[in-house]
Amino acid sequence: MRTLLGIVCCGAFASWLMSAPLSAEEWVSGKVWEEPPVVTPGQNGGPPSDAVVLFDGKDLSQWENGESWIVENGYAISQGGGITSKQKFGDCQVHLEFATPEKVEGSGQGRGNSGLYMMGRYEIQILDSYENPTYFDGQCGAIYKQHPPLVNASRKPGEWQTYDVIFTAPRFDESGQLVKPAYVTVIHNGVVVQNHFEIEGATAWDRAPEYAPHGEKEPIHLQFHGNPVRFRNIWVREMRELGCRQGEAKASH
Repeated sequence: MRTLLGIVCCGAFASWLMSAPLSAEEWVSGKVWEEPPVVTPGQNGGPPSDAVVLFDGKDLSQWENGESWIVENGYAISQGGGITSKQKFGDCQVHLEFATPEKVEGSGQGRGNSGLYMMGRYEIQILDSYENPTYFDGQCGAIYKQHPPLVNASRKPGEWQTYDVIFTAPRFDESGQLVKPAYVTVIHNGVVVQNHFEIEGATAWDRAPEYAPHGEKEPIHLQFHGNPVRFRNIWVREMRELGCRQGEAKASH
């Protein structure tokens, strides 16, 4: 039966091809695009050739207050306050790997708590959310107090986890009015947990989100929330749209 159905389908497709007009013309948009640059992908989650490496396991010289954290065995351990990247970023792709403490202490927000702050103000929560109930818009992968992760993709305490973040910065006009909000996509351990979410404003524990004008590029911040969360392999790719000019749209043979 399946073989017969396949023969019928193939025959119908062949008949359609034979009946298609031979004078069909290709549509050309007329858009003249800038050539996409060549980027060599990294190996095993490593940085691509155009990435800015913020932590390669050796030191935190790319961060303000980096001297407060411990660097050993190729990773950094949070302590003594948060750290802020010396370089500023706008639209970007961020990769980082983190591990919450293997020894479980505390519960809820007191367990493996940290945060990745885009532009120093829009937090993607880092938390030990493996069998650790808390409010949903505060668990790992949440846009803090704005949107829970679509799923809980957390690994066990002590295991290395990955964040891959696609971030579009907000736009403000000359008077400081918001023209376009920020958007973020978050992939946690290979699983989409935020799908082009429209960020509602700066995240905070004690107030509603709101936008305040800021620069086109701002630093990345990693939070210290009292827990010795480990980090490694942190890199950023700045993104920009390709240049394009409009030519003449037409159909061609």
